[in-house]
Amino acid sequence: MLRNSYIHMTGIGKTVEKNIWNAGINSWDEAIENMAALPITAAKKTAVGNGIEESESYLKEGDYSYFAQTLPSAEHWRAYSEFSKDAAFVDIETTGLAPGNDTITVVGIYNKKEARTYVQGIDLEDIADEFSKYKMLITFNGARFDLPFIKHEFPEIEFDQLHIDLMYPLKRLGYGGGLKKIEREMGIVRGENVQSVDGWEAVRLWRRYQRGDEAALDTLLEYNREDIVNLETIIEKVYPSLIQNCRCKE
Repeated sequence: MLRNSYIHMTGIGKTVEKNIWNAGINSWDEAIENMAALPITAAKKTAVGNGIEESESYLKEGDYSYFAQTLPSAEHWRAYSEFSKDAAFVDIETTGLAPGNDTITVVGIYNKKEARTYVQGIDLEDIADEFSKYKMLITFNGARFDLPFIKHEFPEIEFDQLHIDLMYPLKRLGYGGGLKKIEREMGIVRGENVQSVDGWEAVRLWRRYQRGDEAALDTLLEYNREDIVNLETIIEKVYPSLIQNCRCKE
């Protein structure tokens, strides 16, 4: 989808992008080949040509920051195919909802190969180095909760990556409510040990662990791992539908 996006280019808005799509253009290469026939003004053609050249250059270099800065935040999902190999799926557990009053207990980071969980009092401070490895972050409600919470406790983390907060693209497809509800609607089944665990139970599991219950921590970490691994399952399921929805409605 990124290779057929134009709204990140200087002077190009949704109307021009839609006009290009309506002309049957499916990639930047096709846009260049058919530039003369595009139903846009000469000035916009120049802007698109320059924008494609610039975008191709940054994409070839793997420069995620260019697209993170120029794509509207709600459209970062368009870059998933190009940057998914350098993506991390992220979810946190906390003692409550208020940064400053509450604290992070667990940060889960999954890179499609390995799911790692970082725990308060053990190795939580290692997340700063881990986040620096990725060009894209994928969360659910992370724009309002997870990333600001992490930033409050770890202000040295820049979070300059592309960020797909799946809650918003999923709403475009008619999925509402929390992550667990959406998983059920998609037929995603959690392990028997954590099927009944929710955010508040995660808080209680942490408190039990603090009182010496190591098994409670094991359950909490299993719950968090399912959160982050299931985010990959969800985006892989809905990415084609997001493309179709975007092309039809923008």
